[in-house]
Amino acid sequence: KQICHEEIEAMFTLDDLKHTRVYQDAKQEGMQQGMQKAILRLLSRKFGQITPELKLQVETLATPQLENLTESLLDFASITDLETRLHDNT
Repeated sequence: KQICHEEIEAMFTLDDLKHTRVYQDAKQEGMQQGMQKAILRLLSRKFGQITPELKLQVETLATPQLENLTESLLDFASITDLETRLHDNT
């Protein structure tokens, strides 16, 4: 049986839910997707259209790699710098 949203709220407080593994995982995934989207927008703004292959590579990076890429992308002079950085991360 599936539990509806109201039943979950009745069983747990919001603070209780924030400490669950499911909540933490969902929060982390949302943050990671937000970083990916921001990085891809910045790269597109700086270099024009990003190839599907490069987009996929960015989308598969873990959070620490995304954080490092966020700092590095400001120093990239060309799309080749991005390709090199992504290659070094594999």
